[in-house]
Parts: sequence; C-alpha cells; structure tokens
Amino acid sequence: MAGRPRALMIQGTGSDVGKSLLVAALARAFANRGLSVRPFKPQNMSNNAAVTADGGEIGRAQALQARAARVPLSVHMNPVLLKPQSDVGAQVIVQGRMLGTAKAAEYQARKGELLSAVLDSFARVGDGADLVLVEGAGSPAEVNLRARDIANMGFALAAEVPVVLAGDIDRGGVIASLVGTHAVLDDRDRAAIKGFIINKFRGDIRLFDDGLTEIERRTGWRGYGVVPFLPAAAKLPAEDAVVLDHWRDGPGKGLRVAVPMLSRIANFDDFDPLRLEPSVSVTMVPPGRPLPLDADLIILPGSKSTIADLAFFRTQGWDVDLHAHIRRGGRVLGICGGYQMLGRTIADPGGIEGPAGAVDGLGWLDVDTVLTGSKVLKPVSGRGVAGEGAFTGYEMHVGVTTGPGRDRPMLHLDGMGPEGAVSADGRIAGCYIHGLFGADAFRVGFLAGFGQASGLAYELSVDATLDECAAGVEAALDVDGLLALAG
Repeated sequence: MAGRPRALMIQGTGSDVGKSLLVAALARAFANRGLSVRPFKPQNMSNNAAVTADGGEIGRAQALQARAARVPLSVHMNPVLLKPQSDVGAQVIVQGRMLGTAKAAEYQARKGELLSAVLDSFARVGDGADLVLVEGAGSPAEVNLRARDIANMGFALAAEVPVVLAGDIDRGGVIASLVGTHAVLDDRDRAAIKGFIINKFRGDIRLFDDGLTEIERRTGWRGYGVVPFLPAAAKLPAEDAVVLDHWRDGPGKGLRVAVPMLSRIANFDDFDPLRLEPSVSVTMVPPGRPLPLDADLIILPGSKSTIADLAFFRTQGWDVDLHAHIRRGGRVLGICGGYQMLGRTIADPGGIEGPAGAVDGLGWLDVDTVLTGSKVLKPVSGRGVAGEGAFTGYEMHVGVTTGPGRDRPMLHLDGMGPEGAVSADGRIAGCYIHGLFGADAFRVGFLAGFGQASGLAYELSVDATLDECAAGVEAALDVDGLLALAG
C-alpha cells in the first residue's frame, strides 16, 4: 500500500488481554516524545461508545486512546463499530453512522464488503500523523473467521502493517496461547507477526526469562518485553462489559449507589467517576441478586435495547425492589435507556430495537417515549437545575421523550434549553445525557445534594493515570524497537 502512514498493530491472543490499554499507554508514551500519534481500530464490538464532534460515534477505547495521544476524536479512528442488541444480532455503525442491524451470521457474510471503508478510514487517520497505533479485536487465532476478516490479519495484510501479538500472563497459559496462535495461522499471517509482548505480569520478571526464550524458539518471533501488572489501569474507563464481572460490591462507605447490570447495559463508564470517589460506594448488581436494601441511590443505566432490558429488569424482580426502595425514601436516577424505562410507556412502532410494539414503563416519571429511526448523536454542555455545576457530555439515543414530567427538567443545556424530567417530590429523575459524573463541577454539586463532599479531580486523574501507564510501558518494553518496527 504505497504511501501508507508509519503504523504498528497490537493484536492479542484473546479478548481482554490488555490490547486497548497497551495502545493507550504507547500512544501517550510516543506523544510525550513529541510524535503526532493517532489510534485506530478497524472493527470494534462494544455498547460503550463516544460521540465525535461531527456527530458520529466510535468505541470508548478509541476515545481514551485519542485522549492519550492528545488528539481530537474522529469517526475514522473506529470505522466499524458493532453494538450488540441481542445474543445473535447487533447494530452496525460504519464511519460513525448507523448502517442498520444484522444478525451475526449475516454480518460475517457481509463484513468483507466493509474492508474498503476500513482502509479509507485508515488512510484518513494516518494523513499527517507520525505514527498510527492499530488495535486488533479478539484474536487472529479464530481462523474459522479468517476468510472475511477485517479486524486482525485481514486488515494487517491489506494495509501492510506489521503486527505485535500480546498475551496475558495473569490469566495463565500465556506460552500455550502465543505458541498456539503461531501454530494455527497460515504462513502469510504468521509472517506478518513480527514479535510479541507479555502483559500483566505479577512478581519477579526475571523468573520468566526461560519462558521468553521458549516462546521465541518455538515461534521465531521477537519478544519486545514484559509489562508488569499496572494497578493504575483500574482508574481508567473500561470498554468491555466483561470487567463488570469483577466490579461488584463497593466497600459500603458514604453514599451507597446501586446499578443493576442490564443484559444490554451501555455506556457504563458513566459510573467510573462515582466509583473512584472516596465518599461513594458503587455496587453493580448482577442478575439473580436483589437491589440492595441499604442503597441511597439506584441508577438505571443506558441500554442498547430498552424494551428488552425493561423486560429483563422485571424478570429479575428489580421492579419490586425499586418500588420498595422508593417507598423507603430512596432516590432514583435514570440515564438514557434508564430514563426511558422510568416513564409511563415506551413504543417502538418501527421495530428499531426489536419486535415492533409498545410496553408500559415503570411509571415513576410522567413521560412517554417513542423510539424513532433517527439516532441522536451530539456533544452537549450545560448545568444541573438543582444547583449542580457545569458539565460537558453527549447524547446517544434513538427515541423522543415527551410529557408533563419534562416541565420539571433535571438539566439545562446550553443553547438547547431544558432536558430530562424530575418527579414532583424531587426524588426520581432522568435524562438522556451521558458523561455527567465525569464533570467535576457537576459531580461536586450532585454529591452535595446527598451531604457528601467530592475528593476527586477526575479529569486530572485520567491524564495522570495515562502518564503513569505510559511510564510503565516505557520501562518494560523496547519502545524504540517498536517504533523502528513501525517503519
């Protein structure tokens, strides 16, 4: 591919091996060296998304990586985004815009058609950059999906980008996962991988010297280093809902917040700033467990499939728990899909998120929602009506919500007017805006309403954590060698 930008691709032996963090840390490390760096992920699957300035959407991991690189977001940083709506189907976003929905088998048959869009976006991202850091998806060892692959080796060969394979030693079997990947790849794919990284190592790294030698002997790939387990990474927004399996009970301090883990929970990084607050305990409540009796605040999160998740909510008995919580004087907040659920009705006449129809909502806010075909994607700013400070955030939803409850708004948006709804007694509220708690001024005012002080400067903490992770990979990896490999 003539004239391609200097680029390096980080693939992994599986999901959740730390690819996203490695790319973010390397992006910050190279940016700190004065290079113009851009992140890129050909195909992503996540219900955590970010809105770009031009009204498109990309995966949250690429938004964090762009922040690490100190560059504005672009829809071309993640040209194909899949947002699961069921166990077998997903919404397909191409270059920031919703293309439609597809079942898994249908998408596998069609995704080869998207390679041209992926390569177009890669060229756009690389224009004027010193380096593009590319993140793979899942594992290249899924050879059953290789024929139409655009996420891993299919992209790497088409774009002529060298690959470094990351393995997670913390989960065990890292030698087998790297050597096994080498064994199942065909010759062309195997040759495109130039080296490997061991990630998440705990203990004395020297004890793995023989392991490195064995991997190099069996694969012929060069080891670029061993990255220690970086505890600071837990302070960064997570993209994959798999992390929620390890994020359950808070320590019971201060304000006690409970968030039900909906089956299609979306943009759950909304709660990261609350989780990091010294005066707040956040509990993610998994299916099969009741909403805790001692919660001060229950937050209904966003959902990729609101009506289906409302049914799921009721199946868990959480509607009964919520009623008891409100009767005890507890507070409730709904964000996006959670806001829609708190209303009187939700209608989906066009079958946007599932079978066409209408259902009763939970009935705690005097509003009604109709899901529509047009998707709202826009950055916003404003202030809380109840004295909370300023915020910047974003809207990302289908649906129009109306009703008398909106005469008591939760927020005031700059240049747009009132947003959301609040119950007559002020204890139940909802809005469409994501990212509220990431704004320090808003969060300070929000916590003050519960008699709690904020002890966190969130935006500063994210940047400090990125610098800490960058320093960690600089010390652990042959970063100069990786840059040379990029060409």
